[in-house]
Amino acid sequence: MPLSRGGRTNCGKVWLNPFKSPANACCFPVITPPRYNGGVAFTIRDFRPADFETLWRIDQDCFPPGISYSQAELRAYMRRRGSFTLLAVNDTTSKYSPASASADGSVGGFIVAEADNRGSGHIITIDVVKAARRSGVGSLLLQAAEDRLRAARCRSVELETAVDNVSALSFYKRHGYSVIKIFPGYYSNGVDALVLQKDLVLK
Repeated sequence: MPLSRGGRTNCGKVWLNPFKSPANACCFPVITPPRYNGGVAFTIRDFRPADFETLWRIDQDCFPPGISYSQAELRAYMRRRGSFTLLAVNDTTSKYSPASASADGSVGGFIVAEADNRGSGHIITIDVVKAARRSGVGSLLLQAAEDRLRAARCRSVELETAVDNVSALSFYKRHGYSVIKIFPGYYSNGVDALVLQKDLVLK
């Protein structure tokens, strides 16, 4: 399932930019209801340095050259001020664990997002491994990121996705996002990007 990226969206991913999570928000102890391959439950947790290589390999599998991030790009996004990275992991040995997607077979996907000091959030990227797509992992990651952005007092969130990424556009519209503008030639391969936005109701 290709999603968006903040620079992109693809392969169960959203093309976005990441930022560190607040010091007081270390993880989400949420067990996910989505099921796949026999009903594997997922938990959302924060990024750990040891996860980086696995996440980068997932990104390479999810996006084509020119849209996928180099290690330096992904690392820079994840270190940006106000950015955070969340992972969807399972607590049991995965049945789908392709070596090219997840070193330990437990990572179903990840999302990088950021919050600025003006009340706006940005989804940089959402990546979901092929075997876990259409199982609710992307929705779970997006919801967790939106909750984190609300906690940071963000009133809205934006993201970008390629104009030809029909599945990503459908995914975001189902989650309340609307197209607000187009960036011509946004991606390095010359493809235009759609900018989508969603208002966040603060809880």
